Amino acid sequence: MSENGGTFDLVILGAGSGGYAAAIRASELGMKVALIEKNKLGGTCLHVGCIPTKALLHSAEVADAARDSETFGVKATFDGIDMAGVNAYKDKVVSRMFKGLTGLIKAHGITVVEGEGRLTGRDRVTVGDTVYTGANILLASGSKPKTLGLDIDGEKVITSEHALEMQNVPESVVVLGGGVIGVEFASVYRSYGAEVTIVEALPHLLPLEDESTSKQLERAFRKRGIKYELNTPFESVKTTDSGVSVSLQGGKALEAETMLVAIGRAPVSDGLGYEDNGVEMERGFVKVDENMHTGVGNIYAVGDLIPTLQLAHAGFAEGIYVAEQIAGLNPPAIDYDGVPRITYSEPEVASVGLTSATAQERGYETVEIDYNLGGNGKSQILQTQGSIKVIAQKDGPVLGVHMIGSRVGELTAEGQLIYNWEALPSEVAQLVHPHPTQSEAIGEAHLALAGKPLHVHE
Repeated sequence: MSENGGTFDLVILGAGSGGYAAAIRASELGMKVALIEKNKLGGTCLHVGCIPTKALLHSAEVADAARDSETFGVKATFDGIDMAGVNAYKDKVVSRMFKGLTGLIKAHGITVVEGEGRLTGRDRVTVGDTVYTGANILLASGSKPKTLGLDIDGEKVITSEHALEMQNVPESVVVLGGGVIGVEFASVYRSYGAEVTIVEALPHLLPLEDESTSKQLERAFRKRGIKYELNTPFESVKTTDSGVSVSLQGGKALEAETMLVAIGRAPVSDGLGYEDNGVEMERGFVKVDENMHTGVGNIYAVGDLIPTLQLAHAGFAEGIYVAEQIAGLNPPAIDYDGVPRITYSEPEVASVGLTSATAQERGYETVEIDYNLGGNGKSQILQTQGSIKVIAQKDGPVLGVHMIGSRVGELTAEGQLIYNWEALPSEVAQLVHPHPTQSEAIGEAHLALAGKPLHVHE
């Protein structure tokens, strides 16, 4: 006999970025909400994604600063990486944020259900023997690392989740995949002292970014001693006594202690009852319309489960959107081009809006400027190289902002305002940027686009 877990305005399956954002917003709008999670509140982002990886990247930045301290006139010695200490620091950050989130969810009076839920009807989710009925259902079951069907042993062949728990730094690593996850981990491993080779089947690292940015990242990585095989599909891996032997198309083989499989994340949707209840799927993703609606009953889906940008902040936005949609607020649709994208490697890569190639495909006549950070005082102080590229419609608004350099991720805050508010280069050129900051480089690029360059040789 099934037990009745209660009736709710909204039952959410998954408490990651999309699920918990929907729960909080729905609760603010007066709804009675049940939030079902088999692991921990916060999902991938908080526990095995954004937060712990960025903690590793910050410790990597500290390691590089210690190594290079004499550049800045500071005598310091670098004695190596204490992985137990790194993990303690990372876990402390995660744990503090987890406590904060748990308190927040509790303060909103949201019913949290621990356990594995399945969709068992158009208006119900079952956990064990208990049925939770919802006037609306939100599927937010998230993602897991893709593995290509490889035998992941957690030691010689690993995913990002194993890499977050490493107890010692491998001497050499092959990183399979040159997207965001692969590039970030390659950066960490190199800062920690490992020999790193990235294998990418497409022609460039970060293939979704503007090609000019990708080329600059490749140059920067080459300087850092990070090797890469581009345009080279992976064929197979076999474990050896000392680690792994990785075979690439074309006959090349790479030997290393570890291979990190970082080819993206796949939706978690198998066996959760989605298809049984008429929800349409494609390659494991749940298909939705622009309102995040599945087309079945009052069932919605958000986050890594749907084929939109796999970013925590996109999940937040989608979760909030669904809560407001259910409440009848008729929120504006999300413009995914206007969602900032950041890779937290050294150097960082950050962008918002269209790439040159996409702008061309969409038929825009464009003008663009690539402002070199060599002319930016703060970047010189930080000893970083890179550029800020701005693409604008001819006689029209800015279509894209693409950046590379240490710490440029923070600059996407302004970049997204410029893109999303359809600013003209001349309007941004009027704004006074504080000196010395890297944000000045955004101002300078727009000054140049508006025809009045300051620190630029014409």
